[in-house]
Amino acid sequence: MSRVAKVVAALSVDEMTERQARAEHKRLADEIAHHDKLYHEKDDPEISDAEYDRLRQRLKAIEVKFPQLVDMFSPTQRVAPTPTTAFTKVRHSRPMLSLDNAFTDEELQGFFDRVRRGLERETDLKSDAEIALSCEAKIDGLSISLRYEDGLFVQGATRGDGTTGEDVTTNLKTIKDIPQKLKGKGVPKAFDVRGEVYMERKAFVELNVRQIAAGEKAYVNPRNTAAGSLRQLDPEITASRPLRFFAYAWGEAEPRAWKTHSEYLKLLKEWGFKTNPLTKLCRTADEVRTFYKRIGEERPSLPYDIDGVVYKVDRIDWQERLGFVSRAPRWAIAHKFPAEQARTRLNGINIQVGRTGALTPVAELEPINVGGVVVARATLHNADEIERLDVRVGDMVTIQRAGDVIPQVLGFVPDERPKNAKKYHFPTRCPCPLKTEVKAEEGGVVRRCSGGLECPFQQVERLRYFVSRNCFDIEGLGGTHIENFFNDVLLKVPGDIFRLKNKEAEIKKREGWGDLSVRNLLAAIDSRRTISLDRFINALGIPLIGEATAKILAQEYGDADTWLAEMLAAAKERKEHPDEVKKEKAGREVGLSYGRLCNVEQIGVTTADAMCAFFTEGHTVEIIKDLLKQLSVEAVQRRVIAADALLKDKIVVFTGELSSMTRDAAKARAEELGAKVTDSVSKKTSLVVVGENAGSKARKAAELGVQTMTEEEWVKLSS
Repeated sequence: MSRVAKVVAALSVDEMTERQARAEHKRLADEIAHHDKLYHEKDDPEISDAEYDRLRQRLKAIEVKFPQLVDMFSPTQRVAPTPTTAFTKVRHSRPMLSLDNAFTDEELQGFFDRVRRGLERETDLKSDAEIALSCEAKIDGLSISLRYEDGLFVQGATRGDGTTGEDVTTNLKTIKDIPQKLKGKGVPKAFDVRGEVYMERKAFVELNVRQIAAGEKAYVNPRNTAAGSLRQLDPEITASRPLRFFAYAWGEAEPRAWKTHSEYLKLLKEWGFKTNPLTKLCRTADEVRTFYKRIGEERPSLPYDIDGVVYKVDRIDWQERLGFVSRAPRWAIAHKFPAEQARTRLNGINIQVGRTGALTPVAELEPINVGGVVVARATLHNADEIERLDVRVGDMVTIQRAGDVIPQVLGFVPDERPKNAKKYHFPTRCPCPLKTEVKAEEGGVVRRCSGGLECPFQQVERLRYFVSRNCFDIEGLGGTHIENFFNDVLLKVPGDIFRLKNKEAEIKKREGWGDLSVRNLLAAIDSRRTISLDRFINALGIPLIGEATAKILAQEYGDADTWLAEMLAAAKERKEHPDEVKKEKAGREVGLSYGRLCNVEQIGVTTADAMCAFFTEGHTVEIIKDLLKQLSVEAVQRRVIAADALLKDKIVVFTGELSSMTRDAAKARAEELGAKVTDSVSKKTSLVVVGENAGSKARKAAELGVQTMTEEEWVKLSS
């Protein structure tokens, strides 16, 4: 993260200018997209649920203050990442949406108030009328949709992106809790049952005992293990795992006889499904809070992991009246539990060096079980955080986790501090062999190794990132292999990966590498010699550039040669006019290439400067040119708009909450009709589609005389 980005990240939302908010919004969106992919597709999260929730809360706060920043790339406008390609894709009959979260009593009360206002507006509900809520413990597992026709189980799929999931029918048939044929009366002819696949804590521990006995790596936690088990290509592996299933919702149901959610749960049990016994119908806010407290107290002794309580308006007709907003229903919310905490001994503090040279202190802990996961390490973030916490080697510390491996250190226990505990001094030299000077960013909290690409630690981390799943995704070339090959001088720069075929004989002599494993590795490398432009850009590890931004850049520049030439020109212009580009407006006018880069959607001056700095660093250009000689980088196919497209050359803006479709779907349809969708209203805007609770954009459209239409009118126009 650049110095400017660090400063912005430290600001409260209320302190931000629109320009600062735009930069922080883009950073948060990229970071959330990265963690979404790890969680939903790879079942391998690297931050805690609590940290992830904080990222989303900050993003949402920015969008509330600056609604013009809400766009199709925002995590608030989508459910989950696009499904991977290991399984056949399945389109859900009805979308599988996420739930909004409440973390405080104030947020929960806000949900109660919104539900009552909505029902008073949409129905004849009286102000003092009772609103029953079906309350149930929120299982920490993998969401699944099961398709039944004439009572027979015919197909099962993961949530995926909410619209399209992965077909895991064969694997689901190995789970005993999922009935193959429904019993009882009143089963709909065509029926989607939705619920959660999970693994009980005891079964998880027993599975890890078998893993360790077999000399295999232990699994991280029950949720990730359950998700990974279900997404095995070999159903026999899934069958060997102790997976369970709770049913709690439905998608399509024709015909549907039940009138309340609580009635539906009773029917599920009659038809042969397992439902969560921790369910209660509450009729007042006090009853809801009492139920939440009781479940929280019972949580440690439960046989499975939960991370909160879900509240749903019980009456189905009221659910239908309240409808949906963006990615979640208005009639339901998840009330999350605080992160779990524990105490353990701090045995040491080690320093890790990242691919951008940032030094991150890591707490080495006395191993302790927290929520079913053995924790031995925790990030301490930076030097300022150590200073703030005043943690010292030998301290008894309090740690917090909510589903990840590397939790957060909250502080030390004063009464148990050893008398000889010494204050920690952050290193002034990088721990790499070069021992280069460590420099603090001006106005920031990050301290970096000044060795740049000469620092071997940074070189290794950049190579690891290059081959990672979201970049070149080279199977069989993991982080350990990268480090070992680097230390033994088999590779130094990314291009060396594609020259490993020249060292085949040398690799075969290494421990653990036989003829077959070497052939497989070289084949995997060769299969990645053709790559899309966005993956190529992302793999370079440019600061502030993640997957989403890389796709935007690829669409803007089209092919690798054009992109590289424009980046070099922009970097040169930025270097030749350092004083002029400091001015916000002038910065967009200094040089055609630099100005173009600044004006690319969701880029701006901060990211453009990071790009320019990257292209003036060390041997960056030589490394990229070396790669291009060995690869075929696919050009982007530009979207072609038909001459008779209904909205060709029109500029469309969406504002407010849409109930019949997601914002992404509405924008995609507008683009299919030839329009360019933007986030701000100006004199050039052709049309503003106004949803519920529209704010400043609708008012500005009226002031400028821009045509507006309701969501219903938009649906008719675009159908």
